[in-house]
Amino acid sequence: MRDITLPQRDTSVEEYDLLDEKIVSGKDTGGYQSSSDGDDYTVFKNENGEEDSPYEVVRMTVSNKDDTTLPTLTVRFWIMAVPITIALAFVKQLFWFRTVPVGISGVIIQLITLPIGKFLARVLPDKDVGIGRFRFSLNPGPFSVKEHLLVNVCTSASGVAYAIDIIVIKRVFYQQDTPLLGSILLTLTTQCIGYGLAGVCYKYLVRPAAMIWPMCLIDVAVYRTFHSQEDQSGGRMTRWRFFTMVTAISGIYYFIPGFLFRMVSTVSVLCLTMPNSKVASQLGSFTKGLGLLSFSLDWNTLTSVLGSPMGTPFWAIANIFAGFVLFVWVITPYGYFNNIWDAQNYSIFGSALYSQNGSSYPVLALLDKKTLALDELQYAKYGPPRMSFMFAIGYGIGFAALSSLLVHIALHYGPDIMRRFRESRASGDDVHARLMDHYPTVPQWWYLTILGLSTALSIFTCEYYGTDLPWWGLLLAVAMAALFTLPIGILTAVASIGPGLNIITEFVIGFIMPGKPIANVTFKTYGYIGMTHAVSLLQDLKLGHYMKIPPRHMFIVQLVGTVISAIVNVLVASMMFQIMPDVCHDDNEEWYCRGAHVFFSASVIWGVVGPNRMFGSEGYYSALMWFFLIGAVLPIPFWLLARRYPKSIAKYINIPVVLASVGGIPPDYTGTFPSWFAVGVLFQYYLLRYRPAWSARYSYILSAGLDAGIAITSIVIFLAFTNTGVKLRWWGNTPDCPLLENKL
Repeated sequence: MRDITLPQRDTSVEEYDLLDEKIVSGKDTGGYQSSSDGDDYTVFKNENGEEDSPYEVVRMTVSNKDDTTLPTLTVRFWIMAVPITIALAFVKQLFWFRTVPVGISGVIIQLITLPIGKFLARVLPDKDVGIGRFRFSLNPGPFSVKEHLLVNVCTSASGVAYAIDIIVIKRVFYQQDTPLLGSILLTLTTQCIGYGLAGVCYKYLVRPAAMIWPMCLIDVAVYRTFHSQEDQSGGRMTRWRFFTMVTAISGIYYFIPGFLFRMVSTVSVLCLTMPNSKVASQLGSFTKGLGLLSFSLDWNTLTSVLGSPMGTPFWAIANIFAGFVLFVWVITPYGYFNNIWDAQNYSIFGSALYSQNGSSYPVLALLDKKTLALDELQYAKYGPPRMSFMFAIGYGIGFAALSSLLVHIALHYGPDIMRRFRESRASGDDVHARLMDHYPTVPQWWYLTILGLSTALSIFTCEYYGTDLPWWGLLLAVAMAALFTLPIGILTAVASIGPGLNIITEFVIGFIMPGKPIANVTFKTYGYIGMTHAVSLLQDLKLGHYMKIPPRHMFIVQLVGTVISAIVNVLVASMMFQIMPDVCHDDNEEWYCRGAHVFFSASVIWGVVGPNRMFGSEGYYSALMWFFLIGAVLPIPFWLLARRYPKSIAKYINIPVVLASVGGIPPDYTGTFPSWFAVGVLFQYYLLRYRPAWSARYSYILSAGLDAGIAITSIVIFLAFTNTGVKLRWWGNTPDCPLLENKL
């Protein structure tokens, strides 16, 4: 084994304090002090005198050494990754159609692939094989942590492609079929086009030490736990034993919220104490109201919206909860009970569309059945759709989140981004960046080839397969994805949260091409998912950066997993249409497809009716346009206060995080936020401050163990009970606040 270490240089305590304060406030220092010529820098040394990350949260989790002899892209990888990715893509797509999907977390895949990898390391022959001028070993030694990570990066790409929503709503709601080849091309291109955008951002979002990507640290902790040999002296429990204990307890406990007593997942105190009060239900419902005095005793529900609070820094947790309180507990009840936009004609929570009298909005009656264009006579008869006040104001918050993000990034990161554009050398990088210099980087032409090929195939798909989106619309979508990848990537890298482009992409193409629902959702998918996958690849590259995986191997693995899963997604969706003609229909309780219904509602708002008739000068919700200006202005006073009073609380206020935190409400449940915040305060403030040794050793492992136990038990419950039609009917499994009835 060959460990790489780097030369040491001293860093003063004052310099370290400055660096640590910068990351707490979400500001990028790059992890070093640079001179005017860019050649001189200082590095941080840990208590052992070794060069290390300047950020404590990284030092606690990530090794500052690298073993370059560990195998990575091996035969074992291909034997494991390809069939597991196919199986996962099949299962996830199948479960996506269910009214209550069954999640398969990354931790359960890590648990499954570890023994398989070790088994292959024992049974495969230790033999070199040659193909042409290439030679490789069938069994290059023990199953390594780097192989393990690559297998799971490949399988993690097996999620449900966003483009499946387009295929589903075209068939189910608009009664139009997309040919199989067209569906595959649409799905492949929307999934891959963002990878071409990631190359430009690598040196801004992966190499800098201050781009921490907190969620990556949980994965790093799990992989090191699985593959490291720990010293058991001193009476401390090993991380592996702690992980297995938590997994077992979590799995056993999850039978309670998962099957036996589901009410503990969504406890609504006001509904329990005042079951006949509609106002109490509206204020207190976990799933259908504002979540006041609601809480969850189910880790799966608690992390369903924002992920694990143990992977989010405390300053971001505080900003997220502030945004939730302002939006859900202040603005929404004020607007609803003052009947703004006739709010009391509709539900207080939900994403359904209504006619003015509160009945369901008759979308198909407004459309020409052949062209799907808006029938103006029918539209004049029914008028524009109405929304719940929360749904409407949520769009305004989304407008503000995007404009605030651009201003925030310009104010806080603008000078550093410009400096990095001027620098062509990687001087002043931290220990992890310089260790990664031992591996060849991904050539820019790889990224450009993926971008060019995906763009060309996208244009062909849009023009030939009836999406109504012209070639210039596709190029505009790609341009929007490219514009937002860097700012949203920065916010995700420092705060674990960032706004999506779904609203702004719908907004732009809705103004340009009103009355074209399929063109609208296609444009949204290319723009929104293009950016999302660029950020996803960058996050995986950062994980590989921490684990010292060759960047080229990370790129190949992510691309392979994405291509496989996209094809499988389409084939499974086609199969479902054949064997279950009523899938996703309103009367199908088991296979309702909640996500597709929300996607369809958005296609009506932005595509059929159009933003001008909803939010523009003609629109009932035109006041929401002011949120663009509000979002752009809000970051400025807090930035000025932080500069004037650098020790004040203003330096921790991050307006894009405050606004982006509530971007999924509805359909995200409001009741998850208070419990998520309480757990975040416990682990990311109290334990990190007063029990730092325990926190450093066990916090991330606890999060992963809870996920693993739930994932295992979820599969058991599905196979043993749900799939066989076994239901436990009693008071503890009744719906949350049954007095409220609304579609989400």
